[in-house]
Amino acid sequence: MLQDELIAAFHKTQSFKWDPKGGFKLASGLTSPFYVDCRTLMAFPHARRLVAQLAYEVTRDLEVDCLGGLEIGAISIATSISDFAYSTTPRREWRTFFVRKQAKDHGLGRLVEGVVKVGDRALIVDDVLTSGGSVLKAIVAAREAGLHVRDVLVIVDRKEQDGRARIEQEQVSVRSLLTIDDLMNGRN
Repeated sequence: MLQDELIAAFHKTQSFKWDPKGGFKLASGLTSPFYVDCRTLMAFPHARRLVAQLAYEVTRDLEVDCLGGLEIGAISIATSISDFAYSTTPRREWRTFFVRKQAKDHGLGRLVEGVVKVGDRALIVDDVLTSGGSVLKAIVAAREAGLHVRDVLVIVDRKEQDGRARIEQEQVSVRSLLTIDDLMNGRN
């Protein structure tokens, strides 16, 4: 099963860490006993392939023109999924984009970079869902660029800080490849 293989990949690549005593400081400033490091996971080709294949399985029924999310983490995720989707039958040509954390003060000064056009149906992707802050930033920027956003895909839902509920309040459906429970149950 692909999910079991992805859980194993998290552990094999040491992309999931557990420290019940010291914990890890999160972007929100809170401390958690576990750390999910998708940047490390996505550095491995076998893990990228698993993420892409599983993501395609859970999103292939969506009507999508493009996919992307907040820089930097979403870039490798979106690219991997897009490449995999292009190799399927029927072939899907899902273009990719990314949302800058801040618009450049030179060039075109865009917040959303990539090949997108007003009216495109966009899937927002991200590595880990905790509070939902980075996903919400990506949704707002994509919508301001004229994209229609109805769906989000994350690799791991930490099931903390009401992240899923905050996103769903924006009339957006959330799909995850794994939850923190999956990673905890699969740890050695």
